[in-house]
Amino acid sequence: MASKKTIGVFHYQVGGTDGVSLEIDKWKLILEGMGHTVHLIGGDLGTAEGTLVREMYHHLPESKRLNRNTFQELVDFDPAGYQAELERMTAEIAERFREVTRDKGIDLILAENVWCVGANPAVAPALEIVRQELELPAVAHNHDFYWERREGFSLTCAGAVALADLYLPPHDPAIRHTVINSLAQSQLLARKGIPSTVVPNVFDFAGPAWVKDPYNEDLREEIGLTPNDLVLLQATRIVSRKGIELAIDFASALNDPERRKFLQEKGLYDGRSFGESDRIVLVLAGYARDDATGKYKDLLTEKARQSNVPLLYIEDRVDAERGQREGKKVYSLWDTYTMADLVTYPSLWEGWGNQFLEGVKARLPLLVFEYPVYLADIKDKGFQVISLGDQLQGYDSRGLAVVAEDVIERAADQALIMLTDPRERARVVERNFTLGRKHYSLEALRGYLERVFNF
Repeated sequence: MASKKTIGVFHYQVGGTDGVSLEIDKWKLILEGMGHTVHLIGGDLGTAEGTLVREMYHHLPESKRLNRNTFQELVDFDPAGYQAELERMTAEIAERFREVTRDKGIDLILAENVWCVGANPAVAPALEIVRQELELPAVAHNHDFYWERREGFSLTCAGAVALADLYLPPHDPAIRHTVINSLAQSQLLARKGIPSTVVPNVFDFAGPAWVKDPYNEDLREEIGLTPNDLVLLQATRIVSRKGIELAIDFASALNDPERRKFLQEKGLYDGRSFGESDRIVLVLAGYARDDATGKYKDLLTEKARQSNVPLLYIEDRVDAERGQREGKKVYSLWDTYTMADLVTYPSLWEGWGNQFLEGVKARLPLLVFEYPVYLADIKDKGFQVISLGDQLQGYDSRGLAVVAEDVIERAADQALIMLTDPRERARVVERNFTLGRKHYSLEALRGYLERVFNF
């Protein structure tokens, strides 16, 4: 029988609405249910309880500078200066890791994405140095690898190459590696010679349904929507690999006069009417701070304006949990699903796809671009989605993704059925929910983790 461990979970940030933070919550729940003690350690704690190690946060200016000079261009240092800065930051973070590891009595490390993506490059060597010093076993939960960066990467100097070779991820038999899809499993073995176990993202399908209640019943009104506005929910972060421009194209097609006429004549699936003054609104619930370009949100805003698509950003009213911010009510990410009529998920690339499962859990129709991992690991389970296909036509002059017009038009026609036919809508969303519960439940996750954590 596996011994009970005191597990330290290390990630750049915890307690947020990003995919890694959400998966950490699920792993923590299951691991504690298995009898382990779990401590969260992050550069930002969000809404979670844990130990703050501010130096590891990937949005600090020095972290972003080191990231840029590791994976893009050596512009702030010469090679010797880069190495000195990497070593300085590594030593500083390692000392904090020593303190928290000893203070909490941690005897097993769970590295969440910090040994693969390199968002703050100094975190990876710092954690491995401390792990080796204290002779601790570890599990690496690898969500995203540096070589998967949509904007590309270029290891800029010998120090950056050594960092990637030694620590992204580390090679050591005391570390058990998990990945979230079969494509990453193959790449990790081919590139680094490291075997791994696939543990897909999961969701709590047995938990309470997300429904309107006295707290969230005013959400539409609070963000400027009318009861009869059609809400297309984009719950992801606002970064370019999410392909949100395709959701704008889809919304524009739905807003075509003939389709609006169809909606007005049929009425909506839940008995609401849809009149001439009612809008089809794309609501973006995620945050934009992870956008490496700093321009993507502005490009989306301009595209939506040109396409006559109402775009509503509600990042300031959404968090991982309900609360208050600057005197205003803050809603949970799950609350946003209770006001939605359809979920848009046109991601061009995902390590797995948390928001896909969220839409399934919420029993909402899903618009999906069939990104590589969806094709490899998810599609064969039989989910029914409104598909944008799996092929891009390319990118426009602004760098925004484009799919064929007939694909958009076909998706808009399929959506009309989901938005007006209550029986067909119920059949599809219940089928998807049943499949999600079968393949991607917390119970399934426990089976994976019992095998991985059998130290």
